[in-house]
Amino acid sequence: MSSNKLLTVFTPTYNRAHTLTRLYNSLCRQSCKDFEWLVIDDGSTDSTTELIASFISENKIPVRYIKKENGGLHTGYNTAYANISTELNVCIDSDDFMPEDAVEIIRNTWSKRSSDNYAGITGLDYYTDSNKPIGGFFPENLKEAYLLDLYIKGIHRGDSKQVMRTDIMKDLPPMIGYSEEKNFNPIYLILQACDNLPVILINHNLCYVEYQPYDSMSRSIWRQYFNSPKSFAKLRALEMGLKRSNFLNNLRLSVHYDAVCFLSKEKSWLLNTPKPFLALMMAPAGWILSLIIKIKAKY
Repeated sequence: MSSNKLLTVFTPTYNRAHTLTRLYNSLCRQSCKDFEWLVIDDGSTDSTTELIASFISENKIPVRYIKKENGGLHTGYNTAYANISTELNVCIDSDDFMPEDAVEIIRNTWSKRSSDNYAGITGLDYYTDSNKPIGGFFPENLKEAYLLDLYIKGIHRGDSKQVMRTDIMKDLPPMIGYSEEKNFNPIYLILQACDNLPVILINHNLCYVEYQPYDSMSRSIWRQYFNSPKSFAKLRALEMGLKRSNFLNNLRLSVHYDAVCFLSKEKSWLLNTPKPFLALMMAPAGWILSLIIKIKAKY
């Protein structure tokens, strides 16, 4: 399906009918309507289908709805990228929402600075309760950066919002997870897309984030490590192979890689990492972390 819009806002969702209305209302309030909303329903059993149907019938914004079998967040991303045709795309989670000028800021930024030399735009995520950026602002004099550098160089370690070029994301192979695991983090694709090209940095709020107390990825991270160790091992192995990763970052990643491999009882752990020497060297620390994960996952 083709679109003459610039941006696709896509939302993977599972049983979040109670939060989707807030996101929908924020999209209806956008000062710029150069976007469409794509909802990927990961097999919800609540009233999501009926709710999205009511949004479509209101005809306030373009809404596309795809319902699929439950497969986890990463499969929602795969489905989204297979169906997006706009130049840019951004994921807004089902429990988050956009400030009313977010699409306008994205459009204005891209119209001034769009280039094949950028993977996209990185803006800020804001807390809903304090109206402050998560992790603070980017340095004012820094107009572009490689995404991984923001973390490993200590430039900005809070959550940020990635607006990606769709052509780059479509060139990447879909994420292949594990049937018994549902927590394969979609950052797996973003990191690959941003390893070769920098992103444009903007000190503007693109998304309000509200962490759900029981089912959000951020709050349940220990349980995710415990329940999806193979997925996290695959992600850490990818991160260690990125061109932008450095020695100290690879040490940290090796500890985590070892820990989740011990949890999954992976026998080929040294063969599946691009840094086998580091993995072997950090094995004692990884074993300790695996014990911590087991304890934390119970609470």
